[in-house]
Amino acid sequence: MSRIAEAFERARAEGRAAFIAFLTAGDPAPDATERLAAALEQAGTDVLELGVPFTDPIADGPVLQRSASRALEGGTTLADVFATARRIRSATKLALVLFSYANPLFRFGIERSAEEARTAGFDGVLLTDVPPEEAGSFAPPIRASGLDTIFLVSPTSPRERMEKAARLSSGFLYVVSRTGTTGSRDGLPPDLPETVARARRAAKGLPIAVGFGIGTAAAAHQAAALADGVVVGSALVAEAERAGSGREAAVGRLARELREACRR
Repeated sequence: MSRIAEAFERARAEGRAAFIAFLTAGDPAPDATERLAAALEQAGTDVLELGVPFTDPIADGPVLQRSASRALEGGTTLADVFATARRIRSATKLALVLFSYANPLFRFGIERSAEEARTAGFDGVLLTDVPPEEAGSFAPPIRASGLDTIFLVSPTSPRERMEKAARLSSGFLYVVSRTGTTGSRDGLPPDLPETVARARRAAKGLPIAVGFGIGTAAAAHQAAALADGVVVGSALVAEAERAGSGREAAVGRLARELREACRR
């Protein structure tokens, strides 16, 4: 059983949804990412998505765009992300997901990227701009390296696309809560229960995680009632941005609050 599967099993046994956090690797520096990862683990985080900074993050809102820009200005490369992951793996027990757009891995080489991700300690890979119909050159080498492949579905995904994404996924199926880009919102969309229900039918027992727009305890609690996992990114990155040198304590406090809200 992979660390990702173990994380969902542990959360289920504790009567809660798994808490999945996102950080941009290298923002504002690699050592800051490592300290934030440690703070997230101490707060009870189950899975950490480590984002590869990219120059054209079309799915990201302003918070994550700024985060990627800071990391790129600091010189963070895909090789640096792997190095950061190695240090996080040696210091924590977090399940780790490599979260990336396709281009950085394509330029590095898909097979090479998959092998580097495995040896760095990643447990899964999520390519945010690769739909299931175009996964043929990406999914097989990633799975061959022993890593989970995680695909996205959204409220606009038809049944056939959800089923294909679920067949290609292991670890969990990621349900995007709303159309548009990442970023905290005041509430969850009213059609989310129906979207999750359709995803569950397609997933056939694979865990479902909901993300995009979740940034408050109330929203996390709502999402946890529907899904097996709750993903929070922009709210944590924004908290680190606001807190400056006190970012680890601030992010830890917010993560602890959100994780507690994942109890059912």
